[in-house]
Parts: sequence; structure tokens; C-alpha cells
Amino acid sequence: MITVNVLGAGRWGPNITRCFTNLSDAKVHYVCDPDQGRLDWVSTRIGGIETTTDVLLAINDPSADAIVIATPVDTHYDLTRQALAAGKHVLVEKPLCKEIAQCEELVETANDRGLTLAVGHIFLFNGGIRKVREYIQSGELGRIQYIHALRTNLGPVRTDVNALWDLASHDLSIFNYWLEENPRAVSATGQRCLNADVEDVVNATYEYGRGVTASTFVSWLNPKKVREITIVGDKKMVVWDDMNPLEPVRVYDKSIDIDAKGAYTHSFSSFQAAIRDGDVLIPRVLGGEPLMAECEHFVECIREGTVPLNNAEEASRIVAALIAGNESIADAGSQRFVKLILAGESMLPVCV
Repeated sequence: MITVNVLGAGRWGPNITRCFTNLSDAKVHYVCDPDQGRLDWVSTRIGGIETTTDVLLAINDPSADAIVIATPVDTHYDLTRQALAAGKHVLVEKPLCKEIAQCEELVETANDRGLTLAVGHIFLFNGGIRKVREYIQSGELGRIQYIHALRTNLGPVRTDVNALWDLASHDLSIFNYWLEENPRAVSATGQRCLNADVEDVVNATYEYGRGVTASTFVSWLNPKKVREITIVGDKKMVVWDDMNPLEPVRVYDKSIDIDAKGAYTHSFSSFQAAIRDGDVLIPRVLGGEPLMAECEHFVECIREGTVPLNNAEEASRIVAALIAGNESIADAGSQRFVKLILAGESMLPVCV
């Protein structure tokens, strides 16, 4: 039985607590938050847990094997560092930290102590996302030409990070997972409609290898909640729609065949595009709650000593891509290269 203490009883912490209490091989001892009202709210809805406002008590609890951190991003580094120092395995919500040096320090500490350090990139455990990856890996879509993501809603509005860090961090984890590599460069622009210091609307285009671009539009200021990604291959195309739980993935047997005859003379006869419009396939996608799957995976990695799919090394590379995106926004959309996160002489492997 793995005993977990949860730091944070805000919007996400109670969901994490619920999942761990429903696992057969895990339990929650403490839920910690500085707001006693939030603790009272959680304890009335989830039985069998204790609550505390003392973060050191929760971190140093001798009965706890692991600490889950669901607090504002500014606190991630310090709380994770303290938990690792106390010999605890850690699952921390995304993004891991705000600075690359902090990420690298935490990764090194966890590795030196033989502790599991996972980051809450929950869409790696989404059945639809995994199904799309199968299509990409099989080659059925052909050469991937571009990917476009939409992630919008009316709120929740944050002040600790901008919409790029809050929302596009999900898309970056998905892009890396699908393409099995990290972005090389980014161009991004943002708008500050609600807060003079934080971008609540962001457009970002990340460049990957083999000429693939993956772009995302994210916003807290939109009347409609959208969670959708389009993947365009030269053979087939796929749309993943997280707002359609019954049919989240659709495969379009569509493409455009270019037939270039002779020298290009700007005439229609020398350059013809043939549109192939085939069937639409709606594959069966295994259900299940992604957060529950993530919690199960964390417990399994602790018990088996295996590297998590949502490992901190991969999360560090996502932080590097987010930092480059912020730099591009600050410079009116100019291209910024993404810093490589190194381990010895070679770049750390992307999650697979």
C-alpha cells in the first residue's frame, strides 16, 4: 500500500485526492492547504483522510511514501525540492518549474536518491491521444505535414502563469509524444486583454524535424470550450476532439495529390491538384479517466522502479519550449530556438 500526501486543495487537488483514495493499492493520509475552508470542503466529501495547514508536517510525515503537489507554479520548485530531500517520491502538476536550472536540479536530485519524479501531463494518459499516436506510428497517415491545436474556454483566469504555460503546455506534451522529438524553435504572439502582466490569448507555432510545424491557439477569453487537434498527413488526416467523449477520434481518408507536369508556367494545366475524398472512420477508443490512469501509473512506477511516461526529464524539455515561447512573445513574435536539455553528452530521450 502506497501512502500519499496531497499538497493543495484548490481546483485540482481534490480530484487527485479522490483518485488516489479509489485505488486499491494506495491511500491518502494528509491533504494540506493553507485555507482551512478548502480543507473542510474536501474532508466532507472524501472520507478517511486527515487535513493540515502545516506543509512541513505533510512533507516529513514518516508514514508517507509520496507527495503530490497541486499548488501554484511558483511553489513547485521549493516544495518538490523539500519532498525529495525528505526521501519522498513526487508527482507534481505541470509545468514542473519556471526555470530550466531548477528543473535540472530536481531531476538530478531524484536520480541520485533513486526516487520517482513525475509531472502531471495528464493528456499522455488520454485514450484518444494514445489512439492517434498509433495511427502516426503505423504510418497510415503518411508523412505528417502539420498539426494544429485549439484549446479555449471562458476562464479559469490565472495570474501565476500565462495561457501559454497553462494551456499550451498540454499541447506541447502531446506534440512531443506523437512526434517522438522536441521542438527546435518557436514563434509566438500574445495579447493581454484581462491582465496587464499576463497573456490570456496566445498563438504559438513550434518547429519540429522533417519540416513539421505544430501550432496552438490558446485562450482563457473565449465563449466556447474547445479541446481539439487536427493532424494532417499526406495520406490521411485525423481530428481529436476531447469535447466528444463518445467519438473523440475521427480519421479522414482524404488527401490532395499534386500532379506537376513539365516546367512550372503558372498555368492551370502545368499544376493540377486532385482532391481525394474518402470515408471517415470513427475508431473505438478505450475509455477510462486519464487522471485515474496517471495516478495508477505513478504508483506502479514507485513499486516497480520504472521511469514514468510523464517523467521529469521530458517535462524539463517542455519548460524549455515554454520559456522560448515567452521570449518570442516578448520580442513581437520573432523566432526563438529552444534550449536543448542535456544529460552527459546526449540529449535526454523523449517520452515514448
